Amino acid sequence: MSQTETGPPYEPQINEVGMADLRASLQLGWRDFLRAPLYGIGFSLVYVLGGWLIFWAVTAKGQIWWTLPASAGFPILGPFIACGFYEISRRLEAGEPLDMAGIAGVIFRQKDRQIPSMAAVIVIFFLFWNFLAHMIFALFMGTLTLTNATSSFEMFQTPHGMMMLAVGSAVGALIATLLFALTVVSLPMLLDREVDFVTAMLTSLDLVKSNPLVMLSWGLLVGVALFAGMALWFLGLLVVLPVLGHATWHLYRRALS
Repeated sequence: MSQTETGPPYEPQINEVGMADLRASLQLGWRDFLRAPLYGIGFSLVYVLGGWLIFWAVTAKGQIWWTLPASAGFPILGPFIACGFYEISRRLEAGEPLDMAGIAGVIFRQKDRQIPSMAAVIVIFFLFWNFLAHMIFALFMGTLTLTNATSSFEMFQTPHGMMMLAVGSAVGALIATLLFALTVVSLPMLLDREVDFVTAMLTSLDLVKSNPLVMLSWGLLVGVALFAGMALWFLGLLVVLPVLGHATWHLYRRALS
């Protein structure tokens, strides 16, 4: 049942998922991307241009202060862009025609539903991690001589620097895992069903708890794929983002009933 239909309240049932479901979801995600490549590339272009902007601000202009507001835009826009991928896959699955006006209209209507609340949750996680990162840096490097961290990488090779990287990576991984668990299927569920964002997040968390190995493997795969896409001057995201977005929709359809 799509978000345009009415009926009794949706009570999600969590299914058991395996590695075969991950492979099938990726295959279907790749299929959807090939069936509608221009749509996927168009939505992904927002992230590519944003990545170039941040890189230019840091390297060409040395204006590190740009990175915070620019990076903050991704958690805000991310859920809405993801809805574009989900809506494309939903239409392909239902045999409905693809048109940019209709897909954009579905995305625009999310502003009156639960997606903005999810975006707010993601922004809070982002700001909290930004605060923790600054605090960890100050705890380990605050007593050292003030150095430009973007040009003096030797500071990270000191005992203080290596400890800071270890602690920061562990804390960042913990926060990223929690955010992944809360959002992995909650976003497509909010597009597809009339549920509140708290129910969607708790259902997503229950899914990860019920299938920890498989779902954490999916999270690791997503992280590696995104890193590889960004390493190629962000151009890899033009393929990685739509494939993962479409695959996430199909994983949601397999994981919940």
